[in-house]
Amino acid sequence: MRFTVGIAAAASLTFAGSALAQTAPSVVDPKLKVEPVVTGLSQPVQMEFIGDNDFFVLEKPTGQVKRVKDGVASVVLDLTVNSNSERGLLGIALDKFFKYNGTVYLYWSETTQPADNAAGDAVPLLGNRLDRYHWDGTALVFEKTLHRQRALQDDVTNRTNPATPVFRGNHNGGVVRVGPDGMIYLQVGDTGRRGQLQNLVDGPFVFPPNDGETIGDDQFGGPDPDAAHTTGVILRMDGNGKAPRDNPFYRLGVERGGSVGASLKKIYAYGLRNGFGMAFDPFSGDLWEQENGDDSFSEINRTEPGFNSGWVQVMGPLSRVAQFKAIETTRTPNPPDPAAPAGYYGLQQTRWDPINIADTPREAEDRLFKLPGSKFRDPVFAWKYEVAPGGIEFASGKALGKDYKGKLFVGSARASLRGGNLFLLPISGNRRNVDPDDRRLRDGVADNVAKYEITESESLLFGENFGVTPDIKEAPDGSLYVVSSSQGTVYEISRK
Repeated sequence: MRFTVGIAAAASLTFAGSALAQTAPSVVDPKLKVEPVVTGLSQPVQMEFIGDNDFFVLEKPTGQVKRVKDGVASVVLDLTVNSNSERGLLGIALDKFFKYNGTVYLYWSETTQPADNAAGDAVPLLGNRLDRYHWDGTALVFEKTLHRQRALQDDVTNRTNPATPVFRGNHNGGVVRVGPDGMIYLQVGDTGRRGQLQNLVDGPFVFPPNDGETIGDDQFGGPDPDAAHTTGVILRMDGNGKAPRDNPFYRLGVERGGSVGASLKKIYAYGLRNGFGMAFDPFSGDLWEQENGDDSFSEINRTEPGFNSGWVQVMGPLSRVAQFKAIETTRTPNPPDPAAPAGYYGLQQTRWDPINIADTPREAEDRLFKLPGSKFRDPVFAWKYEVAPGGIEFASGKALGKDYKGKLFVGSARASLRGGNLFLLPISGNRRNVDPDDRRLRDGVADNVAKYEITESESLLFGENFGVTPDIKEAPDGSLYVVSSSQGTVYEISRK
């Protein structure tokens, strides 16, 4: 049993927009139990263990890093953040040699204001930053800024007044991991951009109806992946923020030069929409990531160097592109058309209308922006309608039971399905694919019938009522810790 302490009033995670769970979380395995480790946190999002019963946890809107040791919480760093929508204090990773050098990496959204705030426009253009800190045993001490990433989203999306910007703060991603190679991997959402890294060679089209005219990504330029447009990517850097020479597009970046070349050097994968989960397979060393769809095709991907995930041209398997288009174009545009039925539409924004989605797999594949050496691959698993996956983690041992070893846990970015569900995905013997027992899932897609609906993935259900869970971590003793942002709680799942 862990000790539980209250710290601050719990709040719902603004980027998830979901209500607090009404009942206690539970798991389907009667041999396991769920207990709170710490409660009363303010929108916790990510955590890292630094010892037994000893971990850092991030609070998205307060900018505070808290250390929780034997259930007692203390503030070890307080950053001034902008937490509009999906901004804030977002990601943490420990250096491969943390026990010897105390190095910690943090990803967060700075603000132009003197205090924490959630204003849509109160960030610099490159206001998302990856910083290196030193843990001295008492506090995190700033050492160096390693990378700056786009934060400001002032998309021109108002049809009646196109000159009026509409400020957003979503799709920042923010998950940071350190790989077995010691390199830093940073998952960044598309941040509302519509350029080459979103598989649009010439940038987005004008407002529909589409007359074929193309426009720049926004008033800051584009669609080339300069510093302000390197979004929808996984970046790979060393501990000084430099691009390793074995990155897939390093040589291309050298040839291109300038801001675009500097960005290309760091890119490990592109064509991502947005996600809240990355994990390295402890057995194969491969990087896996989770991506959220708009209304269709949540994805689980095994990510190799040079991976192109396909957004915005396709989500889900390439063979399903007609379903992708049908779902995303079926219902009301935004702004709403009074004559149309209510429902989905828009791929989040109107600058590239879903009517532009290809009609055939061949056409969609031909439209991809192909950096030399890039590779598109279907997801290893997907849900037809968005189920909003969250944090992901592999079980490396048998502490929960021998049947859990090597499997992948998947959390929720919303509490809409079963009050915030956890999925458990079996992995194939060669560690390259999801290998479910249910024959309906052998095609790699759970054909559910609506958003946040579980049809065909019932056998994958592991837990429910956990709320919004942007991070899952295996503890040093092999138990599983689940960060519930909407409930302000970190839970432990362990053997009874």
